[in-house]
Amino acid sequence: MTTVHPRTSANLVPTAALGAPALLLLYGLLRLVDGLDGHRGPGWAWNLGHTFFLVAFVLFAVLLVGLRRLLRDAAPRQRALTMAATTLGLAGAAGFLWVILGDLFPRLSDAAPLPDPAMALGPLLFQVGILTLLVQAATTRPRLLPVWSPALVLLGFLPIAVNLDLLPLGAALILVGLLPLHRLTEQHPAERDTGESY
Repeated sequence: MTTVHPRTSANLVPTAALGAPALLLLYGLLRLVDGLDGHRGPGWAWNLGHTFFLVAFVLFAVLLVGLRRLLRDAAPRQRALTMAATTLGLAGAAGFLWVILGDLFPRLSDAAPLPDPAMALGPLLFQVGILTLLVQAATTRPRLLPVWSPALVLLGFLPIAVNLDLLPLGAALILVGLLPLHRLTEQHPAERDTGESY
């Protein structure tokens, strides 16, 4: 049976933490480029931007799972909250992926449209899930993240909710808010390489 060393899975956290918002930022910029002619629709900017958007939310899902693994050891008494937040976040990410795939492949959207309630709830579920995990990471002892990290991610969500044209600004704030996760595995003793094989 093939097993994955904890350090291997932990390395996905900094990759996802930087990659997801960076790709979201690129999507936001390409969305602006796509709208320069007065309308948005299939074309190189639309397709490339939505591909970045798709990969960004795959990485956000990876980040949610990675945070759950770290918090499972760091905050065992909050395990139920961690699991609930991860489930909500993944459900929201799945909703985003469904919509993005429908934008890229209209036939898929026609065949399996996302119900309106799920369309409305998806972003909220994702935001509540990831923010809960980040707040846990910022309040556990010892702290895994600085307290400003979840606050800045929340601040990044706000302009996106106001106007999608502000997506680059929101994504940049989220990127800065998630930057401390780049060093998280180095600081977390549970993720250090002990030299043992698993």
